[in-house]
Amino acid sequence: QVQLVESGGGLVQAGGSLRLSCAASGRTFSGYAMGWFRQAPGKERELVTTITSNGGSTYYADSVKGRFTISRDNAKKMLYLQMNSLKPEDTAVYYCALGGRYPTTRRDDYRYWGQGTQVTVSS
Repeated sequence: QVQLVESGGGLVQAGGSLRLSCAASGRTFSGYAMGWFRQAPGKERELVTTITSNGGSTYYADSVKGRFTISRDNAKKMLYLQMNSLKPEDTAVYYCALGGRYPTTRRDDYRYWGQGTQVTVSS
Protein backbone atom coordinates (compact mmCIF):
# COMPACT_ATOMS: atom_id res chain seq x y z
CA GLN A 1 0.00 0.00 0.00
CA VAL A 2 1.01 3.58 -0.61
CA GLN A 3 -0.24 6.67 1.15
CA LEU A 4 0.07 10.03 -0.56
CA VAL A 5 -0.53 13.34 1.20
CA GLU A 6 -0.52 16.65 -0.66
CA SER A 7 0.15 20.05 0.86
CA GLY A 8 0.95 23.58 -0.20
CA GLY A 9 -2.30 24.66 -1.79
CA GLY A 10 -3.93 27.98 -1.07
CA LEU A 11 -5.22 31.26 -2.43
CA VAL A 12 -2.94 33.30 -4.67
CA GLN A 13 -3.37 36.21 -7.04
CA ALA A 14 -2.97 35.79 -10.76
CA GLY A 15 0.70 35.89 -11.69
CA GLY A 16 1.74 34.47 -8.36
CA SER A 17 3.42 31.20 -7.45
CA LEU A 18 2.77 28.17 -5.29
CA ARG A 19 4.72 25.03 -4.57
CA LEU A 20 2.80 21.84 -3.94
CA SER A 21 4.32 18.90 -2.11
CA CYS A 22 3.30 15.27 -1.99
CA ALA A 23 4.64 13.02 0.76
CA ALA A 24 4.62 9.29 0.10
CA SER A 25 4.77 6.50 2.64
CA GLY A 26 4.51 2.79 2.42
CA ARG A 27 5.95 0.72 -0.36
CA THR A 28 8.77 1.64 -2.68
CA PHE A 29 8.41 5.12 -4.12
CA SER A 30 11.51 5.43 -6.23
CA GLY A 31 10.64 2.70 -8.71
CA TYR A 32 7.43 4.25 -9.95
CA ALA A 33 6.35 7.10 -12.16
CA MET A 34 4.38 9.90 -10.54
CA GLY A 35 1.92 12.47 -11.77
CA TRP A 36 -0.02 15.55 -10.80
CA PHE A 37 -3.64 15.82 -11.84
CA ARG A 38 -6.21 18.53 -11.22
CA GLN A 39 -9.97 18.79 -11.15
CA ALA A 40 -11.89 22.01 -11.47
CA PRO A 41 -15.55 22.28 -10.41
CA GLY A 42 -17.82 20.64 -12.95
CA LYS A 43 -14.92 19.26 -14.97
CA GLU A 44 -13.20 15.93 -15.28
CA ARG A 45 -9.91 15.25 -13.57
CA GLU A 46 -7.12 16.06 -16.00
CA LEU A 47 -3.44 15.27 -16.22
CA VAL A 48 -1.11 18.16 -15.48
CA THR A 49 2.35 16.59 -15.53
CA THR A 50 4.24 13.34 -15.09
CA ILE A 51 7.74 12.34 -14.12
CA THR A 52 9.69 9.12 -14.55
CA SER A 53 10.86 7.07 -11.59
CA ASN A 54 14.37 8.56 -11.65
CA GLY A 55 13.19 12.07 -12.45
CA GLY A 56 15.00 12.09 -15.74
CA SER A 57 12.03 12.71 -17.99
CA THR A 58 8.92 14.83 -17.62
CA TYR A 59 5.74 15.56 -19.51
CA TYR A 60 3.52 18.64 -19.27
CA ALA A 61 0.07 19.42 -20.52
CA ASP A 62 0.13 22.27 -23.02
CA SER A 63 -1.86 24.44 -20.64
CA VAL A 64 0.93 24.49 -18.05
CA LYS A 65 4.05 24.07 -20.17
CA GLY A 66 6.65 26.69 -19.35
CA ARG A 67 4.91 27.67 -16.09
CA PHE A 68 4.88 24.49 -13.98
CA THR A 69 7.80 22.26 -13.00
CA ILE A 70 7.53 18.77 -11.54
CA SER A 71 10.34 17.27 -9.50
CA ARG A 72 10.92 14.48 -7.03
CA ASP A 73 13.28 13.52 -4.23
CA ASN A 74 13.35 9.75 -4.00
CA ALA A 75 15.43 9.72 -0.85
CA LYS A 76 12.76 11.74 0.94
CA LYS A 77 9.85 10.10 -0.88
CA MET A 78 8.63 13.51 -1.97
CA LEU A 79 7.02 14.83 -5.15
CA TYR A 80 6.81 18.54 -5.92
CA LEU A 81 5.00 20.86 -8.28
CA GLN A 82 6.32 24.38 -8.67
CA MET A 83 3.62 26.56 -10.20
CA ASN A 84 4.55 29.99 -11.53
CA SER A 85 2.62 32.64 -13.44
CA LEU A 86 -0.61 31.21 -12.12
CA LYS A 87 -3.85 31.99 -13.94
CA PRO A 88 -7.47 31.89 -12.72
CA GLU A 89 -8.02 28.86 -14.97
CA ASP A 90 -5.47 26.96 -12.88
CA THR A 91 -7.99 26.96 -10.02
CA ALA A 92 -8.68 23.34 -9.09
CA VAL A 93 -8.06 20.60 -6.58
CA TYR A 94 -4.62 19.18 -7.29
CA TYR A 95 -3.87 15.50 -6.75
CA CYS A 96 -0.64 13.58 -6.77
CA ALA A 97 -0.76 10.01 -8.00
CA LEU A 98 1.54 7.04 -8.21
CA GLY A 99 1.63 5.15 -11.47
CA GLY A 100 3.44 2.14 -12.85
CA ARG A 101 7.03 1.62 -13.87
CA TYR A 102 6.66 4.09 -16.72
CA PRO A 103 4.59 7.29 -16.85
CA THR A 104 1.47 7.44 -18.96
CA THR A 105 -1.14 10.06 -19.68
CA ARG A 106 -4.00 7.74 -18.79
CA ARG A 107 -5.66 8.50 -15.49
CA ASP A 108 -6.63 4.85 -14.99
CA ASP A 109 -2.95 3.83 -15.00
CA TYR A 110 -2.40 5.66 -11.70
CA ARG A 111 -3.26 3.33 -8.85
CA TYR A 112 -2.75 5.43 -5.74
CA TRP A 113 -4.03 8.94 -5.12
CA GLY A 114 -3.74 11.59 -2.48
CA GLN A 115 -6.72 13.41 -1.02
CA GLY A 116 -6.01 16.58 -2.98
CA THR A 117 -5.13 20.16 -2.14
CA GLN A 118 -7.11 23.19 -3.24
CA VAL A 119 -5.46 25.84 -5.38
CA THR A 120 -7.43 29.02 -5.98
CA VAL A 121 -6.13 31.77 -8.25
CA SER A 122 -7.90 35.11 -8.05
CA SER A 123 -7.99 37.56 -10.94
